[in-house]
Amino acid sequence: MLTNTSQMLLRNIADLAGNILIVEPAADTLARSLLAAMPAQSSLSCYTTNAAVATAWQHEAVTCYFSALPEFSGQFDSVVVFYPKSKEQLNLTLAAIAPAMSNNCQLYLVGDNKGGLKSVSNHATKLGLQAHKLDNAKHCLWYCLTGSLEKLLKPVYSQHKFTINDTELTTCSIAGVFNHGKLDNGTALLLNHLQHINKGNVLDFGCGCGVIGAYLKKRHSAIKLFCSDVSALATEATRQTLSANNLQGTVITADGLPVQPVSFDHIVSNPPFHTGIKTDYSISEALINQSKARLTSGGSLTLVANSHLAYQELLEQTFGNVAMLAKANGFIIYQAIKR
Repeated sequence: MLTNTSQMLLRNIADLAGNILIVEPAADTLARSLLAAMPAQSSLSCYTTNAAVATAWQHEAVTCYFSALPEFSGQFDSVVVFYPKSKEQLNLTLAAIAPAMSNNCQLYLVGDNKGGLKSVSNHATKLGLQAHKLDNAKHCLWYCLTGSLEKLLKPVYSQHKFTINDTELTTCSIAGVFNHGKLDNGTALLLNHLQHINKGNVLDFGCGCGVIGAYLKKRHSAIKLFCSDVSALATEATRQTLSANNLQGTVITADGLPVQPVSFDHIVSNPPFHTGIKTDYSISEALINQSKARLTSGGSLTLVANSHLAYQELLEQTFGNVAMLAKANGFIIYQAIKR
């Protein structure tokens, strides 16, 4: 299956030539479709920070750069950037790929109308670029960007300090990581209801900048901490957060629950419920369904969710009884115990 944005790219494949780089595409079958449709003399590469996307592209034997900050081995003649949710992330993505663009490189941008792409002309102007709309179909837009990328700031991780329940933390983050530079209300509420987690194997799932795992580890040194996220931007942020607080933990970039360790005593999460701009329960459903098999007897799954989301039903179907530890500011803290 192809997303609308991937279909828009294929619709404009004639614009692409030479060494082609696709930047932050969706986790669909675009790689296979491109390989079948592009000219034989062209080559295809992908840059992504998403583990699910990396898996899809690596299965097609395409050169795939999967990292927070890429180091490219060649130059590209055509580059297509999928418009990110965070406008700030677009700035950093363009700065990251700029060194790999040849002198005559053609730079394209594709995205969903509802994802903020309609304002890209103003955004491009602020970056010293010009955005030229070339196509409009399937509720998506196809742009060509012109101008110099040389003045764009190189992507760097920034530090932010918080005091949570008398515990001082330094977090490290970058655009594209959940709630970059802030402590969101849901996570703040969750951190007030984790007294039951003080030892054993603990997984911070969907770790973002690592604030949940770092908070737990700093308060309870006996915890053996594991942090995982599908985003390489996030796991690099978590590594830096742990280092900034002199904490030890294992950080894993994975699509879904990490393979190792086999079992956890506690899993805690503020799970994502969006894929792009659409509400998507699949990540939370997979987390809930897989957690029971991976928890030790008596182990807990504790998560925070927006109160309008149907997590209680999902949890009850898998675990049976579910406790509601708190409800405030539009969020609910759920706790499920493996019996």
